[in-house]
Amino acid sequence: MSSQELADFLRRRREDLRPEDVPAEATLPPSQRARRTPGLRREEVAALAQVSVSYYERLEQARAPRPSPQVLSALATALQLTEAERDHLARLAGQVLPAENDGTPEHVPKDAQQLLGRLDGIPAYIVNHRQDIVAWNAAAAALITDFSRLTPDERNLTRISTRFRDTLCTGAPGSESDFSQQAAAQLRAASVRYPTDNVLAELINEFATRDPDFASSWRNHAVRPMPSMRKNLHHPILGELEIDRYTLSLPGSGFSLVMYTAEAGSPSAAALKSL
Repeated sequence: MSSQELADFLRRRREDLRPEDVPAEATLPPSQRARRTPGLRREEVAALAQVSVSYYERLEQARAPRPSPQVLSALATALQLTEAERDHLARLAGQVLPAENDGTPEHVPKDAQQLLGRLDGIPAYIVNHRQDIVAWNAAAAALITDFSRLTPDERNLTRISTRFRDTLCTGAPGSESDFSQQAAAQLRAASVRYPTDNVLAELINEFATRDPDFASSWRNHAVRPMPSMRKNLHHPILGELEIDRYTLSLPGSGFSLVMYTAEAGSPSAAALKSL
């Protein structure tokens, strides 16, 4: 990854952090200048991270040497980064084992496929780092779409969610924009984890070109894993459903298991059992 991406990420996270977000025990340096933007100033982040102002300024200008793990940790704490953002920052700075970036995951672990087959009546599928749906059970096909009738290129969660947005996003104000933001945040993390994946790069370019919400979130350098969340779905036969989506990372594989459930005893739970 380039120094410019590291610089952009630091700048956007600094701009997102307001003075009132800084813990009371941390002291910001005094300044006589009027605050023109809501975010922290560079000198304030430098003080919180205990690095020189000139060095931090060079980091945001993509002109500084690669930061050490100690400096990265201090910056992550100063900027109040999440665990996913800390991991992303380290990868941008090249602080990962080279073997992890040698290739991209292509084969679903056998035990994950076995688990998928045992989730009887629970819609579930497995996605890779590109959000390609690489395996699914019958309940997931009945809930969303018959994945077997789609080409491999079409079996991408972001593409499918755009195609079936009326089904996947109904009843949730702003959910279309939220989904695009989530997709951008997940794919940005993947782009750093797998920097040589040209298919992923083409996918990101496609979404950024056709989806303004995705493009805006991409420029914001947001990073987070696929969240677990409650969703309102519209099914052409079952009608309105309120279901919970859970995402479980499959350690060491590059794949994630996504499951849909509903509150026990609810109409939505009964509807899912009928799939």
